[in-house]
Amino acid sequence: MEKTQKNFAVLFADVAGSTHIYEKFGDTKASAIINTTLNIMTEIVEQHGGILIKTIGDEVMCRFDHVDNAVESACEFNEQLDINPPFQKIILVVRTGIHWGPALLQEDGDLFGDVVNVAARMTGIAQARQIITTEDTVSHLNEHLKLKCREFDRAEVKGKAESLVIYEVVWEPQYVTRLVPILNITPKASAVKPLLVTYQDFKKTISSETGPVLMGRSEQCDIVVQSPVASRNHAAIKFNRGKFILVDQSTNGTYVCLSDGKKFYLRRENLPLSGSGIISLGEEFGADETHYIHFKFDVGYAF
Repeated sequence: MEKTQKNFAVLFADVAGSTHIYEKFGDTKASAIINTTLNIMTEIVEQHGGILIKTIGDEVMCRFDHVDNAVESACEFNEQLDINPPFQKIILVVRTGIHWGPALLQEDGDLFGDVVNVAARMTGIAQARQIITTEDTVSHLNEHLKLKCREFDRAEVKGKAESLVIYEVVWEPQYVTRLVPILNITPKASAVKPLLVTYQDFKKTISSETGPVLMGRSEQCDIVVQSPVASRNHAAIKFNRGKFILVDQSTNGTYVCLSDGKKFYLRRENLPLSGSGIISLGEEFGADETHYIHFKFDVGYAF
């Protein structure tokens, strides 16, 4: 099959909370809700000169020749669902990731290459109503769209030697708050002990320079948890303002038990991690410890 290499903006967007929609409305109505939302996004993509590559469950994958069009499409997804929701009393929101770079375009219209993997990773980091992209992408935007972007964090991507600087595209017009750079108000990162995270035979040391560490069923996650109750991109551990923060972005929620016995349930919420403890994705603590994730600040400690 003939392939052509050129630069594209690759966009992934999925309907956040689709599992909850199926649980609440049943398969038939939920499928209609999801498909209608995907059709709306596809129409917006085509209006901005983009091409739908494929739909994957509750997600669309698209390509654009111009990065501005990708970002404009992503903004319009959210604006359209806010202003003119397709279903009354049903809140629909999306998560979007974008990356610009070289890819191989096949005759059938599919794309292959690093740009696809990075765009998917950005979607995994995004939470509901968020548009997450990379520094490389922002550098190719026109000045008007650059003003919508703010530096968000750093992220590790499989296959990349260094973490990527990532940005959030702020699409809401009422957003006017000027953010104070975090480095000006937080303790020195060098003074913070690394966090050791263990899942089965896998161990990862997270430092202040590591960037978000994503946990879930998706192969794009840093910690792949093959539990049937875990979401594809279930939760993340991020370093923010001198602390490691556990961020839930799942359907079933995240359970945390600290070494002092205190327990927490997070659903679309954050929790600063302290001491040591156990994390369970989507399932209360019970007899089966197969998918428990352990964490501790003392890197010399062995579970």
